[in-house]
Amino acid sequence: MIGPGLLLLFIVGDILGTGIYALTGKVAEEVGGAAWLAFLIAFAVAVLTATSYLELVTKYPKAGGAAVYAHRAFRVQILTFLVAFAVMASGLTSASSAALAFAGNLNEAVGLDLMSRTWPLIGIALAFITAVAVVNLRGVSESVRLNVVLTAIELTGLLIVIGIGAWAIGHGQGDLSRVTEFDTASGESPVRSVTAATALAFFAMVGFEDSVNMAEETKDPVRIFPKVMFAGLALTGLIYILVAISAVALVSPEELGEGETPLLTVVATGAPAFPIWIFAFITMAAVANSALINMLMASRLVYGMAHEQVVPRALGRVLPGRRTPWVAILFTTVLAAGLVALADLTALGGTTSLLLLAVFTITNLAVLVLRRQPVEHAHFRAPTVVPVLGLLTCGFLVSPLSGRADADYRLAGVLLLVGGGLWLVQRVAGAIASGRSGRRNARGPGRDRRR
Repeated sequence: MIGPGLLLLFIVGDILGTGIYALTGKVAEEVGGAAWLAFLIAFAVAVLTATSYLELVTKYPKAGGAAVYAHRAFRVQILTFLVAFAVMASGLTSASSAALAFAGNLNEAVGLDLMSRTWPLIGIALAFITAVAVVNLRGVSESVRLNVVLTAIELTGLLIVIGIGAWAIGHGQGDLSRVTEFDTASGESPVRSVTAATALAFFAMVGFEDSVNMAEETKDPVRIFPKVMFAGLALTGLIYILVAISAVALVSPEELGEGETPLLTVVATGAPAFPIWIFAFITMAAVANSALINMLMASRLVYGMAHEQVVPRALGRVLPGRRTPWVAILFTTVLAAGLVALADLTALGGTTSLLLLAVFTITNLAVLVLRRQPVEHAHFRAPTVVPVLGLLTCGFLVSPLSGRADADYRLAGVLLLVGGGLWLVQRVAGAIASGRSGRRNARGPGRDRRR
């Protein structure tokens, strides 16, 4: 059992990662100097949905994840599958964005001078995804204590950005007035620009939905877990807002939006004497951790679905010695490699956000439906207005009304079509197997013998 301190570090470590390190510039490019506002709204939406998750995870402490909640609430098999596959696909898009961010930071740290979205840089990202697959095949499992170390590295990098920003602004560098500016050069209204930026910034807030699975490992989870969850969200939200303010004050939104290393640009601008390679390696450690966790999650989810005969059973095969699901790992790695080769960082981050916001929309609705199924033990209960607001805000950010890019829908649609194809193949295979079994039973045991 873990106490509040370790639980807080676990939650913070689960949220911190690729989103803030890689997409701060893309958010600023979307909305201008008011990028901090997009992170603030994303934080508010995350708090609403996290509150709904807290009710579900303390009500059903042995149930794991949104797919189980959707199944309990709606009992629709294809919906349950699509929720599970959407969570898996979000892990792939997140890992792919981490791979591109890793390649970009390695490029800066080593001084390769490779242009963004060129095949040499994509090749580095593909090699990184392959390396993650090799580690995955060895059966790596992240412990809470290892997460503490990785969290410290990620947090150190963000505190460096905040510290450099405060020092530089205090010495007259940068332009703090930019934080109130909205970039509407594209012709969009400020409101639409903010909602589009929020849909992308939400990528930086995801991770709390995995953290709720630690409720069973927490001492007195009904009392402690909600407090620590909210504290973790508040801490990460504050850090993100301060990072965004520091970034846009020192570097123009247009320059921040170029390439995959926005915070590296901030550090180089605010503190030219700071060893840039150190920060590059901090960033690489942060995004590498995100990629490994997401690929582990994705491959195990595919393995679990194969074990439950929801997707073809071949995806559940394991290595004889290490018992790692090698077919699921190969399948998810191939999909991730395709995403790295075909999609850019903005599309991958936006698609991750889209998939999870869709899952969160269903989860908030499930909270309201499951209110009709009381349990005997005491559990956390969210005020009814919270899941209602969570449902409306997540649903809005999923919809085209939010100003979300069409590429997000196309990429998410392709991934869900792949999942639907696997589900259909398994259904057809199951029907054929059932038909054969029925014919054998009809013939009887004696007639099935060779004469």
